[in-house]
Amino acid sequence: MNVPLVLPRFLDRAVALYGDKEAAYCDDRVFTYREINERVNRLSHGLQDLGIKKGDHVAYLASNTVEMFEGFYGVYQLGGIMVPLNIRLKPEDYLFILNHSESKVLFVDQDLYDFIVPIKDRLETVEHIIVHYKDKETPEIDYDAWLERYSADAFNRAELDENDVCSLLYTSGTTGNPKGVMLTHRNNYLHALSTMHHFRITDRDVYLHVLPMFHVNGWGTPFSYTANGATHVFLRKATPAAIHNLVKARKVTVLNMAPTVLNALLEHHAKNPVEFEQDVRTFIAGSAPPPAFVTRVEQELGWEFIQIYGMTECSPVSAISRIRSSLPELSPSEQAKVKAKAGYPMIGCELKVVDENGEEVAHNGKEIGEVVYRGHGTMLGYWKNEEATMETIRNGWLHTGDMATIDENGYIDIVDRKKDVIISGGENISSIEVEGVLYEHPAILEAAVIAAPHEKWGETPHAIVVLKENQHVTEEEIIKFSRERLAHFKAVTGVTFVEELPKTASGKIQKVHLRNDHWKAQGKGERLVN
Repeated sequence: MNVPLVLPRFLDRAVALYGDKEAAYCDDRVFTYREINERVNRLSHGLQDLGIKKGDHVAYLASNTVEMFEGFYGVYQLGGIMVPLNIRLKPEDYLFILNHSESKVLFVDQDLYDFIVPIKDRLETVEHIIVHYKDKETPEIDYDAWLERYSADAFNRAELDENDVCSLLYTSGTTGNPKGVMLTHRNNYLHALSTMHHFRITDRDVYLHVLPMFHVNGWGTPFSYTANGATHVFLRKATPAAIHNLVKARKVTVLNMAPTVLNALLEHHAKNPVEFEQDVRTFIAGSAPPPAFVTRVEQELGWEFIQIYGMTECSPVSAISRIRSSLPELSPSEQAKVKAKAGYPMIGCELKVVDENGEEVAHNGKEIGEVVYRGHGTMLGYWKNEEATMETIRNGWLHTGDMATIDENGYIDIVDRKKDVIISGGENISSIEVEGVLYEHPAILEAAVIAAPHEKWGETPHAIVVLKENQHVTEEEIIKFSRERLAHFKAVTGVTFVEELPKTASGKIQKVHLRNDHWKAQGKGERLVN
């Protein structure tokens, strides 16, 4: 008899092999895997009492907490579908997602509850709101008191199939409403097995949840680390100081984050240096970092830097950039260049870089095409949006919208999102390449490069920059700095200084907002992109 690849089995394994081990730290609370399992069973019994059954949607608006973590397993035992919500949206966004997803129960942290109050009367399907860390004044169900009402005994699970949808993850669309990505138990299960291998996860790992768990389930970390009996450390507010302190205090060995978060952590460490006794590896996804950034992380923090690549529709991680043994011996600077790339395909998936005719580009690190994906992580589709599904998945390949090159060793290097490529005088310019040069400037903390309207060239690179504390540099100096290091058509032609850059909840810089605001300020309306 075949055993279905379903996610509750990961917690079963952890309880059987590591039941009395410290499984989770959340604020000043500590839980063993056995205690986590008991809380999960109480949650499942409680949801069943509320009428939740297989196929029903249960939404979570929560930070990285043990309550969010146990939600995945508690919901899945009923065959329910988890709908994690981005904590940085607006009330109207939550209204759309909750109604569109047809969620029946909403779990929400007290400090996020105010986002729900303005839309509560317009929720069409939500029947119960349950609040974590509830204040006395909040007129909803108190999570802790509600949980205690139910038995911790084993829950009689729904009959689960590995092709059942388990997660509905709404991508933060830049135009129109967000799309709900349907991932199955099989998607997440096989993705977890692949990341266990490539991330080298063991029962000795201590994983710090910096990346939000709503963000494609924090790259699947509730599954891969649990299956191996690793220890979870939950962090509600991911400030550089909090991350720094917890890595030291809890002897954290692994953490995932966006480049902007790691950059802020580097600046904090420079002012508050400490020695880390344990080996630490940090996984980064997002825009390709400059090689100098990789070197800083490994030399200043002493952490292993590992770049990965993926997207929600692929479950999500599909490539990893580590130096394979088959490569010739590389100098430290050459190693940093390789580590900064998106990498090569992980087990269980295929990646190609194709031109506009669907043909593979030459493996020379120069020709640019779109990354397409095929593998076990391919989403089932977009919830109630067949047209968008068909546009994204064509002839069995998922089109990512990421533009890249691929070198002779099979390493993919993302040069830009399609919409972020700057077309100046007919030349394609990678905003990521220009940003990499700007990050070499000693006064620059963060930089985003966008297309700016230009009468002669159509558009040219424009830098939006955050300076380091107590640093001063002029627009002319930055323009000169970029012209000295880039072909002149790639150099920035203007600079805007800001206090901070808009970011998603996972720390990615939202260039589309910067670009639209800049074009409107120039009286050009929004830039049209394909």
